Amino acid sequence: MQNQQLVQKPQLRKKDSFLRKCLKQRYLILMVLPGFLVLLVFKYFPMYGITIAFKSYDASLGFLRSPWIGFDHFKAFFDSPMSWRITKNSLLLAFYSLLFGFPAPVIFALLLNELRHKFFKRTVQTITYFPHFLSAVIVVGFIHEFTSIDGIINKILGWFGAEPRTLLYVSEAFRPIYVGMGIWQELGYGAIIYLAALTGVDPAQHEAAVIDGANRWQRLRYVTWPAIIPATSVMLILKLGTILSTDYQKVLLMYNPKIYETADVIETYVYRVGVQGGQFEYGAAVGLMLSVISFFLILFANYFSKKVSENSLW
Repeated sequence: MQNQQLVQKPQLRKKDSFLRKCLKQRYLILMVLPGFLVLLVFKYFPMYGITIAFKSYDASLGFLRSPWIGFDHFKAFFDSPMSWRITKNSLLLAFYSLLFGFPAPVIFALLLNELRHKFFKRTVQTITYFPHFLSAVIVVGFIHEFTSIDGIINKILGWFGAEPRTLLYVSEAFRPIYVGMGIWQELGYGAIIYLAALTGVDPAQHEAAVIDGANRWQRLRYVTWPAIIPATSVMLILKLGTILSTDYQKVLLMYNPKIYETADVIETYVYRVGVQGGQFEYGAAVGLMLSVISFFLILFANYFSKKVSENSLW
């Protein structure tokens, strides 16, 4: 009996300490609670719907009672002649977005940090933040105007002897337009986290570097850059987790049959086949496969970053 009491007492103390912590931090818990409920209701509860990817869905029977067919939808996707084209387009768009889009906010933040004129610096920040808050419809509307025959891009290309043409009807031009649009829209907003990291740099380190004879480039390389490496590593891990996910809203708004060869990606294929074609279970299977691949990419990127730089999400 004494042994049982000795075993139970620590458990009671742990429960009591946990309740005391919750009571002590009740206001923080109340602040987090709305976001947690939104995440639970709109992200986790609907996850039971992924079972449709393994079933022959019948609307009259519903999700739970529709017959199981296993991995037939996944096999059908890989056997489809469209699978290679949409996978290749998704990978290429993701690769170009990562290659050119990810370093752009980092470089922009480093350049802004070197500015000493505060009014000019804030003006540039405000102008570059603004495109992030524009909807996809407005952004693509700008792109349609810029790439039209009378648009500014054709006028610039005309200075080099190129013939004017509607660039959104040219399949080879879709990828540069898509990547450039993403950089333009997210450049300023994406630099916020890096600018916040740069504010933590001790000015005494720069002063010491100047005394030691370091020029501006050396201070940028050995003092400023190491300060944002942890933030850059974390953002890179998160970016790799969504590398296969393109902004399908913009792609759909720029969509036309003449650029299917380069613009047709996994998300647009899911929309066209799953929603427009009514093959909900097939579209869910393709979307689930994309999510699983992205999940393993996050795990790999986190493991690699932890081994190389000791910076990781967990």
